[in-house]
Parts: sequence; C-alpha cells; structure tokens
Amino acid sequence: MSDTAVIETAVAALHAGGVIAYPTEAVWGLGCDPDSGEALTALLRLKQRDPAKGLILIAGDIAQLSDWLCDLPYELHAPLVSSWPGPNTWLVPDNGRAHPLLRGCHDSVALRVSDHPLVGELCAAFGGPIVSTSANLAGEPEATNVDEVRRQFGDQLAAIVDGSLGGHDRPSTIRDLRSGRVLRT
Repeated sequence: MSDTAVIETAVAALHAGGVIAYPTEAVWGLGCDPDSGEALTALLRLKQRDPAKGLILIAGDIAQLSDWLCDLPYELHAPLVSSWPGPNTWLVPDNGRAHPLLRGCHDSVALRVSDHPLVGELCAAFGGPIVSTSANLAGEPEATNVDEVRRQFGDQLAAIVDGSLGGHDRPSTIRDLRSGRVLRT
C-alpha cells in the first residue's frame, strides 16, 4: 500500500471512531478523534489507562489548535510558538473546547505541535489534531517499533501507519503553561 493509501486508511478509521497507531518523535503513539467520546473511551479501554490522567492532543501545525487556544491571553502564546513544532507538550487552560475524557481530571488540556512529518501529514489529512498517547498498555514500556505495537495490541487497532520514529530519544517534555513548571522531562 502506498503512503497516501495508508494515510487515507488511517484517516477513514479515525472518522469512523477507530483507534490507530503511528510513529511520533520518540515512541509509537495511539490516536483517535479527540471529539468522539466513543473513540476516546475505546482508546482508554484498549490501553487500560486511567481516564483521570487525560490525553495529549497532537497537531501538525499551530493553526490546527486554534479552537483550543482562542481564549488564551496573548502573552501566553510566546512559549508555545517558540517551542513548536517539536517534542514539547504544554498544559494549556481548557477554554471549554476539550472533551472531558481528553482533559481527564484536570482544568487544562495537553497540546503539542509535532515536528514529525508523518504526524503532520496525518493531521492535515484528518483535518485537525488527533489524540496522541504512547502505544503501550498502562505500566508497560512504550513501543518503539511496529512489531511491539502489534505484539501489545494485535488486531485491536483500526489502522497502523507504519513509519520511522522522529529521532528523539525520549517522549515529549510536558510543561504547565501557567506556571512554567516541568512535569515530565
């Protein structure tokens, strides 16, 4: 299957409420439509992840996150713009746009603009950001190749976008935008 056909298959799966796997900057990710409660529930169940933790929303460019950033004070945009695209996730105050399962028990939503070309292509074809959480069962190591993804999830995924990782040695840094505090390095 050509790269275009693989992306089209994954996008169709996302629109149908499916969970997909794809490579990110450092590890494989699981994703779904961030506006579908059914898809978010399926992803959390598949991963066996506590819904209170929340999930990350990943985009190919900052414009795709405009609905989540529209009420953000202007001065808080600078850290985002200076660190994106790249492996930097920011906890941004939720303006009411985030689905409760995306936010978890938090009053913020985790946002990232990836520098991985395949993620950019996937988000562009989908028409916006998608959920991104590491491809692993809760408590297990993150998958770093497609074989590990298949071993952990078998045929439970609606699509797998095979490709190379983005060359980073660890998952994204997570920071709180309001305080600047680093939560994960």
